Amino acid sequence: MIKTLAKSIREYKKPAILTPLLVVVEVILECIIPFTIANLVNQMQAGCGMDVVVHYGIQLLIMAIVSLVFGVAAGNTCATASTGFSRNLRADMFYRIQDYSFENIDKFSVSSLVTRMTTDVVNVQMSFMMIIRVAIRGPLMLIFSFIMGFVMGGSLAMIFLVTIPLLTVGLVLVIRKATPIFRRVFRKYDALNDSVQENVQAMRVVKSYVREDYEKKKFAAAAEDVCKDFTRAERIMALNSPMMQFCVYAGMVFVLSYGSYLVITSQGLSVNVGQMSAIVTYSFQILMSLMMLSMVFVMITMSMESAERIVEVLTEESSLHNPENPVMEVKDGSIDFDSVSFKYSAKAERMALSDIDLHIKSGEVVGILGGTGSSKSTLIQLIPRLYDVTVGAVKVGGVDVRQYDLETLRNNVAVVLQKNVLFSGTIKDNLRWGNPDATDEEMVEACRLAQADEFIQQFPDKYDTWIEQGGTNVSGGQKQRLCIARALLKKPKILILDDSTSAVDTRTDALIRQAFREFIPETTKIIIAQRVASVEDADRIVVMDGGRISAIGTHEELMKTSAIYREVYTSQNKAGDHDDEK
Repeated sequence: MIKTLAKSIREYKKPAILTPLLVVVEVILECIIPFTIANLVNQMQAGCGMDVVVHYGIQLLIMAIVSLVFGVAAGNTCATASTGFSRNLRADMFYRIQDYSFENIDKFSVSSLVTRMTTDVVNVQMSFMMIIRVAIRGPLMLIFSFIMGFVMGGSLAMIFLVTIPLLTVGLVLVIRKATPIFRRVFRKYDALNDSVQENVQAMRVVKSYVREDYEKKKFAAAAEDVCKDFTRAERIMALNSPMMQFCVYAGMVFVLSYGSYLVITSQGLSVNVGQMSAIVTYSFQILMSLMMLSMVFVMITMSMESAERIVEVLTEESSLHNPENPVMEVKDGSIDFDSVSFKYSAKAERMALSDIDLHIKSGEVVGILGGTGSSKSTLIQLIPRLYDVTVGAVKVGGVDVRQYDLETLRNNVAVVLQKNVLFSGTIKDNLRWGNPDATDEEMVEACRLAQADEFIQQFPDKYDTWIEQGGTNVSGGQKQRLCIARALLKKPKILILDDSTSAVDTRTDALIRQAFREFIPETTKIIIAQRVASVEDADRIVVMDGGRISAIGTHEELMKTSAIYREVYTSQNKAGDHDDEK
């Protein structure tokens, strides 16, 4: 785990190494200062002159200034190293996620990945900051103060040999109790973020059904659950402070009582006033060191689970890989499903697709029709290799998709998914996702084919119109047409429309299909639709049912041979006739 996380330090190794070195100098000077003060007190007791006092004063001033300078420098390098480390860590996670397949993303969930890149990274950053500074300063201060305490106080310092082991045992017990609770809390954080994400995305539905109060109660319950676990963990961790203070202050009482007794009874021969003042100072330094170590233990305990969750993301291997010698060119848009069966995970009990044999010629228009849950979308996701088949093979251009370079394959297969997504930026910015080098003329042409140019021209800023995140300032039909135009700019050999004209009227839908036939005849076009009118004029129509192909044929053939197709057609046309009568 540490090796994996350490890879993200990279260019911040220098400040990360420099910080402990600066801290060492700072601590040494802070431990020498009480020793110097003790000597000054003894000199003053012996009746020294002002020249000696001034000499010691200058020494103390110089040591204090140098210690301050090294402390400030350590703070700066520590901040640089920790923030840089967290930046690299987020970047490494984000880049790794970009390489994930859909299967990998399904394994973690979006909300969990967001939590890991935000809350978990902050926890690890705080731990890293403490490890390179406080975790170095605390033990060094403890060791040096302990040694100097023995040098100055002798038998008085023996009390620390009793208190420190007691505190160590106490800390170990506290950490052992708290760690499982923190592990449980972070899983609940994922569920909480999942609830927030779901609520925000479905805000229109929440408001239309007036379910705000229900959602508030659901969120409050989840938040309260997290709060209870965190409170329980924090209560356990809070035992550190009183336990530590009791031991150290008990030691201080012993030092002051027994030390004062020795000073008085021996008349300064066994322990003098200077030694007494020094050992009191070292006692306070030991107290501060233990407080620092306590904070470090608390932070590391909290962040251990976060670190493991981050490492899970960084070490997760994509379930899809390029072959050793990938094919770098797609010959044409022909598609072959050879005895294909597929399930989403090895643990799944049933196949999402079973025994699919389908052969599509390059340039052919194929419609796919079927009820909800018939695995229409699953079928087309195998073509650009968003998932790998479980059994059989999918071929594009006569080559198994697993033999292609992934980028090459996906650049030749444009998919307009069922859930259309636009990103914040101008219309041009969104269109250039299809082709970063597209000219204005090419964008206008693609939008004309997708029947989008007409409404774009009505905007005051036309193609420079700003699109809000998720495309919330355009209608569903406009969003679909922009997504189709974006896909066309890829100039793909295969164009897949996954129910992506459901929000446009039948006239616009027909115009889009007509434009495809006239202007991109060589591109293979697969149209998944709920309504028969969208696929009626296709070269062939595939009827899906329960993850299997029920029938294949033209509209006329299916009207004769497929009961499912005939039933869908009849029900939709009756509904249309009823609307016309109204």
